[in-house]
Amino acid sequence: MLKNFWYACEFSSAVTYKPKQIQMLNQKFVLYRNQKGQIVALKDQCPHRGAALSQGWIEEDSIRCPYHGWKFQSDGKCSDIPSNKPKATIPNKACVDSYVVQEEYGFIWIFYGDLPPEQCPPIPLLPEFTDPNLHPIYYECKVNTNYTRTLENAIDFAHIYVVHNNSFGKGFKRGQKIEQHEIELEEWGASIKVDFQNYTKPNGFLKYFIRPSSSKVTSKLSFYLPNINKLEIHFAAGKIINFGTHIPIDDNTTLIKRIQFRSFFTYPWADPLFKKTNFKVSMEDKVVSESQIPQAIPKDLGSEVHVYSDALSLAYRKFYQENLEKLWKQIN
Repeated sequence: MLKNFWYACEFSSAVTYKPKQIQMLNQKFVLYRNQKGQIVALKDQCPHRGAALSQGWIEEDSIRCPYHGWKFQSDGKCSDIPSNKPKATIPNKACVDSYVVQEEYGFIWIFYGDLPPEQCPPIPLLPEFTDPNLHPIYYECKVNTNYTRTLENAIDFAHIYVVHNNSFGKGFKRGQKIEQHEIELEEWGASIKVDFQNYTKPNGFLKYFIRPSSSKVTSKLSFYLPNINKLEIHFAAGKIINFGTHIPIDDNTTLIKRIQFRSFFTYPWADPLFKKTNFKVSMEDKVVSESQIPQAIPKDLGSEVHVYSDALSLAYRKFYQENLEKLWKQIN
């Protein structure tokens, strides 16, 4: 797990004026909105007796501990201890860690690190979020493995016609060859463009949007450190953009939250059909990801075999190792 990065940790719509606990990076955080609708993020542990602040309540933009009613401001400082005598001094240690937060692209982003956020990688761009011609749906899936495996799975195009042969990968041949692709390196990530020839029909209702004769599918896969992937698919009916955050709950558990945009069949009543298809695809990936040994990608690049179609995942492994060893610190 990497430090000094922005982590998309929750959908914006899931955070209200009531405290909400989220788990990430082997820790627990509490999120809530103040009276201006701004997000507050604190460590979800009272320094007094360790109670979860998320079980408490919001009062004047501060949060009260559910155990002894201690009141903590949005900066984490304690401003009231009900059991204290009048004018009693509040101990300096009566505070909780607070975190810098941004709200972008339908997600809450927490900056986790000890450097100023402006000195660290920015939140990746997602221009599709404001495109009126694209309709979004939101969904999530928990996978019992390390986030490096689920992220790598999301940027691996060679598994589609094997793992997803009973869903959207049905239109590819079993022995689909990856003949040519381009990889583009960026400062904090990389992308690859792949064209699939002779694509026919997937399983499920999506087959009605694919031409009956074979067609060309153009795709672009991207990753951004520490845990973001983006998939763009262009075919006869239109395009699909899939933006995902792979949230490391702990070393062996990942919560994947996604926004999928589509340019066709944009009726809201059709959303359950797309969510059902995406759930099936997620379950197909989940089975494979949870079977991988070791659960995290190996630190030694030579411990697993790499081939031509692994170019993007290999780039991710190199970026990951470089940032662990040279630029940033590993979370203790």
